[in-house]
Amino acid sequence: MNILLDDLPFNESLYPFGTVKSMVHIRIGILTILEKWQFILPGKVFISSQQPADSDASLFIKIPANIIPSTNFLRQINKEKSLIPSTDDCKILHYPWQIFEYNNWAIQQDFELITRDRQSKNISSTNQLIHTENIFVEEGANVNYSILNATDGPIYIGKNAEILEGNLIRGPFALCEGSRLKMGSKIYGATTIGPYCLAGGEIKNSLLMSYSNKAHDGYLGDSIIGSWCNIGAGSSNSNLKNTAGIVKMWSRQKNDFLNAGYKGGLIMGDYSRCAINTSFNTGTVAGVSCNIFGNNLLPKFIDDFTWGNEKYIFEKAISDINNWKKLKGLEITEEEIVSLKKIYNTKEK
Repeated sequence: MNILLDDLPFNESLYPFGTVKSMVHIRIGILTILEKWQFILPGKVFISSQQPADSDASLFIKIPANIIPSTNFLRQINKEKSLIPSTDDCKILHYPWQIFEYNNWAIQQDFELITRDRQSKNISSTNQLIHTENIFVEEGANVNYSILNATDGPIYIGKNAEILEGNLIRGPFALCEGSRLKMGSKIYGATTIGPYCLAGGEIKNSLLMSYSNKAHDGYLGDSIIGSWCNIGAGSSNSNLKNTAGIVKMWSRQKNDFLNAGYKGGLIMGDYSRCAINTSFNTGTVAGVSCNIFGNNLLPKFIDDFTWGNEKYIFEKAISDINNWKKLKGLEITEEEIVSLKKIYNTKEK
């Protein structure tokens, strides 16, 4: 059975995600949306935005790409070859802040999917573990002299990930492949540190997509950080209004601020960075490829390709992105440049 994830209708609704690359690469829980489908279905998974317009629709089961499937939902599709979604078997993303709202549920779903019928690697006796049956460590991972409490949800430590000494971790929590948690961090669930990230300080109910750094002291709460981002030392976000009222966050699709619940921190698009000691207002949305700095509290919406209060010159932005990628042994691809240029040209109109 082949499925086609239809990502075309959701390019703006999940802004700033789904712009540089397809929204199927959004990470929620441990896996990306695409990886969840690929993990259990025996057939191939195709993406609408990458298919020719004249593709034969009869070859696929077409599924909206904003559906986050549960393990039971995936098994039912695989068994019955049909799509009958229910709110019990999946979550549906309409807005980006729902990524951190659903992350608790998603970590637990992915943990079951990934660890079923598998044995965790032994973990060092230097650690204090609570509910070891809910803790899974992949091969090559290292965890030492830390406290891992899986009472409220599972803890997953990915391949070649590392937790340094003195960390306090409460599940649900996922540290994905190749990532590192620095000494003395305080992690509250539900938090996901995606692949090849560097994390530290205090983090609560937040998600770093991949290749991003939030390595120093400072608070990150109820937030989503895209890929290839960097949070400067001492930077923090507010996630709760002083009035305890509803938090509003920017929607590109609606061109307005929408109600996002009582807690909402920072949503930062791919390739964006902030200076040391940056203070983010409650419910801030920062776009793609922003260089964020300033002495005052920042605006609640920071548009794509912003440099302080000015426009980021495209060639400079690409050069800076490439510098950051080189720090992790990679270089910017032509595909990324084309995608970023399209976003930049749209901003110029």
